Amino acid sequence: MKVLVVGGGGREHAICWKLAQSPRVTQLFCAPGNAGIAQVATCVPVRATDVENMVAWAKENAMDFVMVAPDDPLALGMVDAMEAAGIPAFGPRKNAAIIEASKAFSKELMKKYGIPTAAYETFTDLDSALAYVDAQGAPIVVKADGLALGKGVTVAATVEQAKQALHEMMVDGKFGSSGSTVVIEECMTGPEVTVLAFCDGEHLVCMPSSQDHKRAYDGNQGPNTGGMGAFSPSPNYTPEIAKRCMEEIFLPTVAALKAEGRPFKGVIYFGLMLTPKGPRVVEYNARFGDPETQAVLSLLDSDLMEIFQACVNGTLDQVEIRWKSGAACCLVLASGGYPVSYRSGYPISGLDEAGKSAVVFHAGTKAGPNGEILTAGGRVLGVTALGATLPDAIEAAYAAAKPISFQDMHFRTDIGRV
Repeated sequence: MKVLVVGGGGREHAICWKLAQSPRVTQLFCAPGNAGIAQVATCVPVRATDVENMVAWAKENAMDFVMVAPDDPLALGMVDAMEAAGIPAFGPRKNAAIIEASKAFSKELMKKYGIPTAAYETFTDLDSALAYVDAQGAPIVVKADGLALGKGVTVAATVEQAKQALHEMMVDGKFGSSGSTVVIEECMTGPEVTVLAFCDGEHLVCMPSSQDHKRAYDGNQGPNTGGMGAFSPSPNYTPEIAKRCMEEIFLPTVAALKAEGRPFKGVIYFGLMLTPKGPRVVEYNARFGDPETQAVLSLLDSDLMEIFQACVNGTLDQVEIRWKSGAACCLVLASGGYPVSYRSGYPISGLDEAGKSAVVFHAGTKAGPNGEILTAGGRVLGVTALGATLPDAIEAAYAAAKPISFQDMHFRTDIGRV
């Protein structure tokens, strides 16, 4: 099969790395890809959000299957467009991808179908939102309704912080149109856990649980990022909690979307808070998380292409999905100053040495004029290692990362330890 993966980050590198191992995949392409992806797939210079040209390229080059990885093209309806062109595509259609594209929609869905989540209100008027914050007090959570690269959430410790976030979203346009509507939620407490699940519109198979670290600096300090590292599985996600989540959250979500005429095929990301009152949904995403995917797919012991096809064909219940024992840890190496301001274009050394004991997934890299690998983004690399236990995996990831160097390189030293 000729397969195209849409996207160009660490998540897409992990997906391409795993698809390249499938005997079903004879030719693998990625658009736009990056310097690491180019080592396992042919990169195509089409932007991930360019639906029209992506479909045209897939048709002209006779793709047998397309995997749409990022949130933006899913929300724009790229899967719908591929299907209309007669090309099977993995990922939710536009009307199902809305569970991530609109937090207001997903909160209303949970309320309607009794899926446990934080109490909330939705606002399009600044004065009403400010008055609600005054009435509720802090801590309180302010979320931009639309897509914001994982950065549209403020957990405000004070009323003043919440009001500042509202002004930034609704007045200053910090997240563009994504912040014109906001969701204000109660602040839940407890460990956060991510569960990714394959879904074929009716059946659902969960992957091992994971946890990521959003804050830029050690001790969960600093601004929110797209993720500074992740590990799998989470020790907080016990079999008892998993059973509750399946019965109270996962299956009801799939059934709710089907009942609404929005059957979900692809990967659902369940962001969960394990509160004293039980598991609650923090957020849904309509695709693989990043960097959780790098850790989780490293544990997959089955053919990823077979799973993707089963999700599209509605036969997920007929596929045996196996996972390796042990644990995985992904350590993100970022550009200094990320996620605020940073410079790119610096040469990276030590990649070959690091690759001897771990898989180094490229997130923001490009090829230089002389074949060298250069930094080309905020999150640059995801050094991912396995271990018999979580501490073993963490130790292996940090050891593997030691030879890697580039100017202003920054990483957290406490991934998996806080």
